[in-house]
Amino acid sequence: MKAAVIGSGSWGTAFAKVLGDAGSTVTMWARRESVATEIRERHGNEGSLPGVRLAESVTATTDLAEAVGAAELIAIAVPSQTLRGNLADWAGLFPADSTVVSLMKGIELGTLKRMSEVIVETAGVAPDRVVVVSGPNVAPEIAAGQPTTTVVACSDEGRAKQVQHALATPYFRPYTSDDVIGCELGGACKNVIALAYGMAVSLGLGDNTRASLITRGLAETARLGVALGADPLTFAGLAGLGDLVASCSSPLARNRKFGEHLGRGETLEQAQVATRQTAEGVKSCLSIRDLARANGVEMPIVEQVERVCHEGVDPRVAVKLLMTREMKPE
Repeated sequence: MKAAVIGSGSWGTAFAKVLGDAGSTVTMWARRESVATEIRERHGNEGSLPGVRLAESVTATTDLAEAVGAAELIAIAVPSQTLRGNLADWAGLFPADSTVVSLMKGIELGTLKRMSEVIVETAGVAPDRVVVVSGPNVAPEIAAGQPTTTVVACSDEGRAKQVQHALATPYFRPYTSDDVIGCELGGACKNVIALAYGMAVSLGLGDNTRASLITRGLAETARLGVALGADPLTFAGLAGLGDLVASCSSPLARNRKFGEHLGRGETLEQAQVATRQTAEGVKSCLSIRDLARANGVEMPIVEQVERVCHEGVDPRVAVKLLMTREMKPE
């Protein structure tokens, strides 16, 4: 398969590596010429994935038209809140009937749309051309060839299977699903819960607290998913529980790391400088909170993460507010 990956961060680079190792010819698009040159000439991207070698079939360019060219598969790995603005410039370049793969995990601010919805609306592609990839996908571990599983979700079963085969390697095993809504919500919400988990780590809270955050965070996510038409079983699988556990428990996960800085009392700006990465949950907590409210769904952990991130509430106060709210059956 001829594939393109738009974005040269850690996840985009890891995804390009998987495609290349599975036999595809891959062209990555990078904003900076220095990054594109490094990928072309040295088959690596030290700024995003140090020490990782890409297959000879993976190359890169700063010319998007060249990257997508005659691509059958176009994977997009850019910050979720920049997607709409970028697609306004890119959409006309996508070949007809190409499969567009969303690697992003977020809910758009303002519109409260999922990333696949933004792609359909802005790029003018049919919903059955959009595939969502989600699961416990910590990029450095994938790039190191550690055994990993993921979910490939699309309303078109045949297209999902095509992408599944394009990604299958001895270390990367994809499963298919038709629950696009559930997979996207699982990926977006886990970022917010991972922020809370990171705060708990820095506050010195133990395993009971951490297990409670994962479990109740999953319950919040599932409630929202069911309200929006997702299959509740999705949240017990790789795109739900699997992704949530990985993002909370892995010290490599960027949202957890960001949460740890917030738990130490740092501001958003200080945490951003310290991590030097985009923590999608910081913005998504706003849009997920609004999406939940619009659908009459209670998401108390998301509400408190938003208050810490955007209203300056002390994480210790947020914990107290969670623990002393009205008692309810599980």
